[in-house]
Amino acid sequence: MYWNDHSPPHFHAKYGSYEIVVTIGTCVVEGKFSKRALQHVIEWSDLHKEELLNDWELCREGKPPRRIAPLE
Repeated sequence: MYWNDHSPPHFHAKYGSYEIVVTIGTCVVEGKFSKRALQHVIEWSDLHKEELLNDWELCREGKPPRRIAPLE
């Protein structure tokens, strides 16, 4: 997430030279990723939706986001 980024709430994910933007909650994706990497990001996003939204609000307030556990 980037400080003071535009709405809707979203996060950026990078994999190699690829980057996507994922809307939190709807999992709308902009950009390209490998199919396998994209599946992992979507699964992780679904599992941590509330934490992601909380971090979005923290960033909007200029506060550091909390760490979210990786997909295991």
